[in-house]
Amino acid sequence: MSDAATALERSRYLTLGEIVSRTARRRPDHTALMFVDESRTFAELDERMAHLAGALVARGVQRGDRVAILMFNCVEFVETFLACHRIGACAVPINFRLAATEVQHQVLHSGAKVVVVDAQLDAVAREAIMSSDAVLLSKSPTASPTESLAQAFVDGPWIEGAIVTEDELAFLMYTSGTTGVPKAAMLTHRNLVTNTTNWLVEVGVGQEDVWFSGLPLFHIGGINGILPFLYTGGTAIITPSMGFDAAQTVANLAAHDVTICFFVPTQWEAICESVSVTQTQLPKLARGLWGGSQCPLSTLELIATTLPRVGIYNAFGQTEMSSNTCFLKPEDSIRKRGSVGKAVVNVEVRIVDEGMNDVTDGTVGEIVYRGPTVMKGYFNDVDATAAAFEGGWFHSGDLVVRDADGYITVVDRLKDMIISGGENIYPAEVERVLLEHPAVTDVAVVGVPHPKWVETPIAVVVCAGSVPEEDELIEFVKGRIASYKKPSRIIFVDELPRNAAGKVLRRTLREEYVDLGGTA
Repeated sequence: MSDAATALERSRYLTLGEIVSRTARRRPDHTALMFVDESRTFAELDERMAHLAGALVARGVQRGDRVAILMFNCVEFVETFLACHRIGACAVPINFRLAATEVQHQVLHSGAKVVVVDAQLDAVAREAIMSSDAVLLSKSPTASPTESLAQAFVDGPWIEGAIVTEDELAFLMYTSGTTGVPKAAMLTHRNLVTNTTNWLVEVGVGQEDVWFSGLPLFHIGGINGILPFLYTGGTAIITPSMGFDAAQTVANLAAHDVTICFFVPTQWEAICESVSVTQTQLPKLARGLWGGSQCPLSTLELIATTLPRVGIYNAFGQTEMSSNTCFLKPEDSIRKRGSVGKAVVNVEVRIVDEGMNDVTDGTVGEIVYRGPTVMKGYFNDVDATAAAFEGGWFHSGDLVVRDADGYITVVDRLKDMIISGGENIYPAEVERVLLEHPAVTDVAVVGVPHPKWVETPIAVVVCAGSVPEEDELIEFVKGRIASYKKPSRIIFVDELPRNAAGKVLRRTLREEYVDLGGTA
């Protein structure tokens, strides 16, 4: 390609790796990111991501290669995925709660060349990469010079940036379907930039806004919360991953003059019940978002009473959609309470039956999507991609109903996913682990209501021979997958209810054990 053609190609695209550089030229001294006692101006962020990009290249990362990120929330997490985008590499955020075997699967499946890891997760990462060719960049203070992330920010040669097209991959975000086998949603630069502009239209983000979120950065929502502020030149405050404290959160919201924030329902409830929160203490807070799971009516009423001048949004979506698909806006939050609102700009929706026929208003159907935020497909999974896009639209797996005014309400999930405290738990994955126990012959995992976590998983188990203790089975699961996925209760039965086709009647189990979620 000639120099003129190269320049023309570059001038036509806006990709994630270019956003910070462009903002740094406009607002070099403005604070871009804050985390505890650290901060980065846009100029500092641009410089550090350029050097880390060079360090990745020195370790063999090329355009299109994958770089895994196994970290708690921190500034370096953001700098790492920006460095990937600077050179056209694809970032692969990994849930820090996963067991080493689960991390290993994602490293191997993605083909990651480098794993960037937090100090506390160094041992997990080293175990996970034993059967791969990936190399480490670690925050551990004992890491060798070639493996030291801190050193990479110093030694990495400056990288001006690769020419990356909008359709190239920016992220592989792992999610799971009905089989419980993790799948990686392929999200492009166009996907994420379009979702960012959707935010600007639907929520409104300006260069003087300050963002604060309780979401982990390995979640699509955690990443998407930061991108609009990097885009406009605002400030994004990153919160620690562990140990949420409502009183400290209120103090931070006040100290940093936060204007927009996001919390899952359980966090909002704790914030509103904090003795330190008042509307007068948070004069700059104008918009608050919630999502991740259904919000109890009592919590919505508590937010409205405690912070009456804060406009509350329900943000709805999923990883494969980059992520937001619908917003319920403040002006509708009372009269349409319980709804997820209407589709955002750049997202087209239909509500269909099993034959892809549109259903009438008031009739339950699956919501399907089309538009520039729809993922490119599942990485190395042709069959799952074909199934997800059957009929030419992306199938969400969410069963919804639309009213006469066009507002959408979620009524159930085709995929039986459990959302507990904002974390996705997939029954099939937990069931597979339980079936590894020699006493278990049949099992069904379902979610039941919980007063604090909204839902909690329970396991209904059939055993052969002697029946193990309930605690034994819970510990068995805990030792094999992430602890938050373990059942909170085990119920032993002689057989599971099934239909004529042999499928477990999960709704029957949920109804039978609805009261087993416990108390807060």
